[in-house]
Amino acid sequence: MEDFYKGIRVIDFTWMGVGALITKYLGERGAEIIKIESENRPDPIRLVSPFKDNIPHLERSCLFAKYNTCKYSFRLNLSHPKGVEIVKKLVAKADIVAESFTPGTMERLGLSYEELKKVKPDIIMVSTSMQGQTGPHATSPGTGMTLTSLAGFSYITGWPDRTPAGVYGPYTDYVAPLFGAAALHAALDYRARTGKGQYLDLSQFEVSIQFLAPLLLDYVVNRRIARRMGNESPCAAPHGVYQCSGEDRWCAIAVFTDKQWQSFCQALGNPAWAEDPRFATLTSRIKNRYELDKLVTAWTIKYSPEEVMELLQKAGVPAGIVKTGEDLWNDPQLRYYDSFCELEHPEAPCVVLRRSVDLSKVPYKISRPPTLGEHLEYVCKQVLEMPDEEFVQLLAEGVFT
Repeated sequence: MEDFYKGIRVIDFTWMGVGALITKYLGERGAEIIKIESENRPDPIRLVSPFKDNIPHLERSCLFAKYNTCKYSFRLNLSHPKGVEIVKKLVAKADIVAESFTPGTMERLGLSYEELKKVKPDIIMVSTSMQGQTGPHATSPGTGMTLTSLAGFSYITGWPDRTPAGVYGPYTDYVAPLFGAAALHAALDYRARTGKGQYLDLSQFEVSIQFLAPLLLDYVVNRRIARRMGNESPCAAPHGVYQCSGEDRWCAIAVFTDKQWQSFCQALGNPAWAEDPRFATLTSRIKNRYELDKLVTAWTIKYSPEEVMELLQKAGVPAGIVKTGEDLWNDPQLRYYDSFCELEHPEAPCVVLRRSVDLSKVPYKISRPPTLGEHLEYVCKQVLEMPDEEFVQLLAEGVFT
């Protein structure tokens, strides 16, 4: 297992979020990721804010930095015939090809899986797109923001008396990569055992709705459509985020059982309303949750979220601060695990999240995101072993733009 990703080379045509995160996971475990970009068509996420010092620039996007650690950047003009030839030479020396173009793009370039198999019979290829490579909606355009709605997440996010609020950002961009990385690991294992490669068609739409499986099953069995519930829960009360003292300060509280309710009341000093028959059982508390929420807020507003959390946790009641970015940056537990990694960069020093999981048998590394085309000479001369004369000629012809 220690050497599973050692020597694995990935030719990476992905951009934006999903594909970039899939290859990033492999790169941080030791695989060599060669990211294909061009001056005319750089990864669009290089132009997505926030930017270092709020200065828009290809090399200053915080999101690009987050998604593209541990990668080499190879500048290549795929509209040039010789650019496609170079890709095939890279594939001959690679193990995986990853792409996230609109379905049909790789075929039009002459770089379909069937074509690449002729170059490298055991190549593994993964294509990730909105709704898969085939089917009536395969070529529908969109991004993670639209897919979040298409997959049903937006409909259930918000309050019942208001329009859908939508989740923060492209939620599916963080669901789909987990499936993609696991599938590639399985494909590598399959190849190690059989000597055969394979093609992976990752529909971000399909894998994301796995997270809504209980709601889908509820509809199939009971014909019940899940709707927006705000911070409510069908099996807990009080349940929500409650305002505390200070400016825009909140604490999340969840009371699921009668035992927790008793502990909750004791932590509050057994106020008189705790004996109200409307709150005697979980069922009655859920039925009267709006009145209960007002009473809980009247208590939490007197204390800081830290005080509320500490008091309730000591009583065995689930509670936690609603943290800001500043809170997370200073969190002692995250600091203990070195969760934030500060990386030097020629244009914009950046901070990225380190790893989420420690694997005791798999080494972990992290290196800064690349500048556009930074590793052109390395790929040409070290990977492709290209003579200097050929490199200069192709450069003059505009192949590396």
